[in-house]
Amino acid sequence: MNVSMHVNGERREYDVEPRTLLVHYLRDVVGLTGTNIGCDTSSCGACTVLVGGESVKSCTMLAVQADGCQITTIEGLADGDQMHPMQEAFREHHGLQCGYCTPGMVMAAVSLLVEHPDPTETEVREGLEGNLCRCTGYHNIVKAVLAAAQTPLASAV
Repeated sequence: MNVSMHVNGERREYDVEPRTLLVHYLRDVVGLTGTNIGCDTSSCGACTVLVGGESVKSCTMLAVQADGCQITTIEGLADGDQMHPMQEAFREHHGLQCGYCTPGMVMAAVSLLVEHPDPTETEVREGLEGNLCRCTGYHNIVKAVLAAAQTPLASAV
């Protein structure tokens, strides 16, 4: 099937198998490997991207379902050499260790701030509960999201 979507602002059109998951489309067809495959069961959130501005676990969506959509991956957040405020907050507040979950965690956090621009610590923890990190105790991730919430444009994509 032919699918067409805007990925990180660039129109992409490819012929794919109807059963191709969005995560595989992004990684294998488009070549954007920042979206990680962690579990293939939608449990971990490492594959989280924004579809139309909302966070979606891309292992739960077929590429054909995203036909015509605006997709933002971790590669599309930065503006050239200027990191997105959420990326900068994760760096500044050590919100990562091994980094495997980080792209999905950052994307989910951006979506969270769109819905809740000034979240409490509890709202951040609840908002990110679908994204797992095996290395941290989430403390620095929560600190990073709360710090990013105080930054203008943290919810901008």
